[in-house]
Amino acid sequence: MKRLNVTIIDMTAQGPTRDPFGWLMNANYASVMPQAVAVWAEELGHRVNYQCYTGFEGEGTDWADETDVLFIGAFTYSAQAVYAISNVYRRAGAVTALGGPHARCYPEDAAKYFDYVLGFTGKPEIDAVLGDAAPHRPLGRQISAPGQPRTLPSVRERWKFVDAALKKAPVAKLVPMIGSMGCPYTCSFCIDSTVDYQPLSFEELKADLRFLRTKFRRPRVGWHDPNFGIRFNDYMDAIEEAVPPGSMNFVAESSLSLLSEANLKRLKKNGFIGMLPGIESWYDYGNKSKTTRVQGMEKVKQVADHVNLILDHIPFVQTNFILGLDCDEGAEPFDLTKQFLDLAPGAYPAFSLLTAYGRAAPVNMELQSAGRVLPTPFHLLDSNHATNVAPANYGWEEFYDLTVEVTRHALSRTAIGKRFRANSPWKIKWLNWARGVTNDRIGYQMTVRRLLSEDAGFRAFVDGETGIVPEFYVDRIRKKLGKLWSCLPEGALEHDPNAYSKSMAVAAE
Repeated sequence: MKRLNVTIIDMTAQGPTRDPFGWLMNANYASVMPQAVAVWAEELGHRVNYQCYTGFEGEGTDWADETDVLFIGAFTYSAQAVYAISNVYRRAGAVTALGGPHARCYPEDAAKYFDYVLGFTGKPEIDAVLGDAAPHRPLGRQISAPGQPRTLPSVRERWKFVDAALKKAPVAKLVPMIGSMGCPYTCSFCIDSTVDYQPLSFEELKADLRFLRTKFRRPRVGWHDPNFGIRFNDYMDAIEEAVPPGSMNFVAESSLSLLSEANLKRLKKNGFIGMLPGIESWYDYGNKSKTTRVQGMEKVKQVADHVNLILDHIPFVQTNFILGLDCDEGAEPFDLTKQFLDLAPGAYPAFSLLTAYGRAAPVNMELQSAGRVLPTPFHLLDSNHATNVAPANYGWEEFYDLTVEVTRHALSRTAIGKRFRANSPWKIKWLNWARGVTNDRIGYQMTVRRLLSEDAGFRAFVDGETGIVPEFYVDRIRKKLGKLWSCLPEGALEHDPNAYSKSMAVAAE
């Protein structure tokens, strides 16, 4: 087999940026899988150039002339940037492959701009790409394993790639680790709801933790498990065996149902400093929050008490909400969220607009079949700047009025001040303060609300009457992509929002 020059880009940004918060944090969003691909490519005998792209590297095209095969791992909000990057590499003679969430969610669209589109990926799939290493155009070749890999390269095996990413993190440095795949919960909007839960080796986990203690005085680990701690006692036993108390810190995303007081005490003892529980809705998805029998204000009080209990043990808590779910109606869900923020002022609220990411979740088939999914450009599908789902129980004006109102409440000087006083230690105080004062969501959402009333073309787009992308969106993407804009392939701003349901209909014939 020919020895190839393989470039691997892990996209942690939407494109070129000079955002101060991005400078501080983007390198900490490095993923495990691109680093695993780098290890596998080297094991297969190829030369590897791994790059964690934070947006401060310019356009990410500097290595095109010395690359035979390019792998990119990306979320959907980076799709326009990676389409442009792939175009540059292809023009230079490279073969390109896309993996990660966007490849899984939108394989039909990604295949227009990449030679290979990877779904579930293990070493055999990387071997297949590198063994072929040929252009597949006009449509790329889709490759996927039956499920997630049963094992991944260890932190020791990934170390030089982990280290390369962390060197771009100026202050806080989070080592990406994962202890499990999939999720036992069945939330209809979640990409992991149809992926069988499987823990990875606890013996390897312990070895990785011991290895990290040889590299840092006090390592910080960001767990990439979709829902950390499903087998809670097994995780804690492994950590306690490998890590002396007080010698390592952890951040994880977990459901409230796993965060009992007894578990919180054990998490605190073992160095957990950050938790990101999902609340999602005051009316549904209670199986993740131990609130299956309560709704509305009763659930608000119960969850607020629980979050305050978490804050007694874990200094950083981010509560995740989804706005626009079909179970919501009227002002009440938004008012309940504001009351929750008042009752649990120390938690940082993260609001996501309901988004249907192609093939990502079971509910997306229903939404596409109902004609409710819009062709919103991928660049805007970061859960913050646009929804691509027409709300079931709201008109657009009402929905954005309520969204602006709850966002303003969460990011007001009063709320930021209360959060600052409620948080400790000082690092958490300043982190949440910086996130609050640099957030531009209110101004952006107010602009969208104005366009709904004043811009006929914009309104026609969100009402599903036209597929022509509004100039407001085009201008924003052009500015954000910078020089990559000129590299964007023809048609790359548009996509078929119903490709998933159409492909399933064809397969059923």
